[in-house]
Amino acid sequence: MNSIPVIDVAPLLDGSSEKAQTVADALGRACREVGFFYVTGHGVPASLMAKVFEDSAALFTAPAPVRDAASFSGASGNRGYIRLGGESLDPDKPADVKEAFNIGLELAPDDPELLARAPFRSANLWPELPGFRDTMLDYFNRVWRLGCDLHHGFALDLGLERDFFETSLDKPIATLRLLHYPPVEGPQPDGQLGAGEHTDYGNVTLLATDAVGGLMVRDRSGRWLDAPVVPGAFVCNIGDCLMRWSNDVYVSTPHKVVSPPNKDRYSVAFFLDPNPDAMVACLPTCITPDRPAKYAPITGADFLRSRLEPTYAAKAS
Repeated sequence: MNSIPVIDVAPLLDGSSEKAQTVADALGRACREVGFFYVTGHGVPASLMAKVFEDSAALFTAPAPVRDAASFSGASGNRGYIRLGGESLDPDKPADVKEAFNIGLELAPDDPELLARAPFRSANLWPELPGFRDTMLDYFNRVWRLGCDLHHGFALDLGLERDFFETSLDKPIATLRLLHYPPVEGPQPDGQLGAGEHTDYGNVTLLATDAVGGLMVRDRSGRWLDAPVVPGAFVCNIGDCLMRWSNDVYVSTPHKVVSPPNKDRYSVAFFLDPNPDAMVACLPTCITPDRPAKYAPITGADFLRSRLEPTYAAKAS
């Protein structure tokens, strides 16, 4: 496959549709062959997506104290504002030329896991911006539902019951991440990028982008492909956790962001990881005599912790 397929998932969102299996088959091919796909027919209102970008720009252009009051809580909470240069997705390269703001699953103040300070259970850090919290939570919940629907397709493709993943995603480690890539002038030193080459850590990522572009995907032959902007669509990719769950039937794909010169770039990523206590073990339908289980079982929290900590460790100072 030498391009990223566009998949209309509307039939998958209607559980009674006879075309759901056809969509599942298309998702499965994409996950095996390129690891990326565009999603249309997703049902997330265009007006809400526009408002998310508007509020994101308001955050990143607000006075510094607005962002600093919600500074990053650390990898164990994974919430709040991450300063420019605060992260290296490729630890062997200079810091990424981007800033970010992370929003996690919104929990009630008396939630037992929050009170117990369970892994990845923290209070969100909300900036003092009118309407910001309501907009982001509305979007978070809609894209979370869409991510669960995509898992219905993955399950059907992998020979599982449609709802197989549902109980592993009902209180997930999910992160809504607002991203701003400031303008750069010409090539950056030492291979520095907007976002260094990496694979995503979780099950599936749903990314909305502005019109600027800059995302690049490495295909199975090692060539780098531009991921063109498809208006109104999400560009999605599977991550390392679902790759592990599927015993490498699905393969996560390296990608990076090359900041276009002299332009601001904004994107909004939603990373859907399983519940902290979900056991990620090779699926029985993905194990054969020729493909024995490659990975030991691990909880969702332990797997994500193993991936997040190196990303921030080098830039902690």
